[in-house]
Amino acid sequence: MQHEEEIICSVLNGDLRAFKVLVTQYEKLVSYMVGRIVQNQEDARDISQEVFIKVYKNLGSFKFQSKLSTWIAQIAYLTAINHLKKVSGKRNLTDDIADFENHHKTTDNPETLLIRKNNAAFINKQIEQLPVHYRTVLTLFHLNEFSYTEIEAITGMPEGTVKNYLYRARKLLKEKLELYIKQQG
Repeated sequence: MQHEEEIICSVLNGDLRAFKVLVTQYEKLVSYMVGRIVQNQEDARDISQEVFIKVYKNLGSFKFQSKLSTWIAQIAYLTAINHLKKVSGKRNLTDDIADFENHHKTTDNPETLLIRKNNAAFINKQIEQLPVHYRTVLTLFHLNEFSYTEIEAITGMPEGTVKNYLYRARKLLKEKLELYIKQQG
């Protein structure tokens, strides 16, 4: 695998094969992250393509002050969040969190919950239902293994907020999982 600086330099010199290498290296990160924020698959694919267009157009402004993956993840995050803001109109994303926290303790129909074949599938379903900021922080920290500082750089959220959202997301998932296991037994 080529060094990031070499790839970036090649892309900036017009080498489209180098850009293809870059896309291949980061497409999983971008599609997974966008998919966690924007749950409509068709929109998520379009936004992922838009992210790489932005990466290509703005690669010259990348100053190696962070990892390239952090910079690309930031573009993916902002592009997906902007899409959500356009789609949801005036609804504030923090309303999403308040609504979820106020209603998370109400249990769904047990048959609906028990459709899931195992705990991992159940947890994934619960992650998908989390408010967008919780989903994002959880995904970046646990699945993409970004540090708190990197998540702050990607999302623009202060580190304390990142830690708070991560704590709350884990707590909500734990409560849902405990309830699920209790209903299984």
